[in-house]
Amino acid sequence: MADSMTSSSGKKVPTSAVVDDDELEDDEFVPAGPTANIGAAIAPLLLGAAGAYGSIQLGLGAPTDPGAGLWPFIICVLIVLCSIALLIGGKRFWDAEAFSRNSLIVGIALLTLVALVLALPYVGFEIPCLLLCFVWLRFLGKETWVMSIVISVGVTLAFWLLFVLALGIPLPRLF
Repeated sequence: MADSMTSSSGKKVPTSAVVDDDELEDDEFVPAGPTANIGAAIAPLLLGAAGAYGSIQLGLGAPTDPGAGLWPFIICVLIVLCSIALLIGGKRFWDAEAFSRNSLIVGIALLTLVALVLALPYVGFEIPCLLLCFVWLRFLGKETWVMSIVISVGVTLAFWLLFVLALGIPLPRLF
């Protein structure tokens, strides 16, 4: 391997940003490297800057009379500051793990979450919540069928009891 370094166990491990899972043992750590760390800092920096701009558009108000955008603005500024800190120190940080096939799980989880948000206005929150929990548990978390079904129904029921019954939040509902 041309792009490799020696791990603590004395084995050669790749240092590229994308790693084949078959090359590694379960407990093997492959650092992402400084380029990947800097790249990973740019995404939240841009997201935070866009969020701060949107928050300003909502109106910040005053400390004694906060507007709708004040708290989102504060959070976005914190995201931008953390991203800048990572950009400055990104070349020295080696604790981020390189991308592998297992990293796709995060992308799949994000896509199913977006599907939940898109389905909510049309079928209520019960069915998308139940399906999201089931997919995450069974296929992403590799839980058993029974455990996935029981937890999914329990989580959906708990959300319904909390948000609809106890708090009276007008969520889109099927039932």
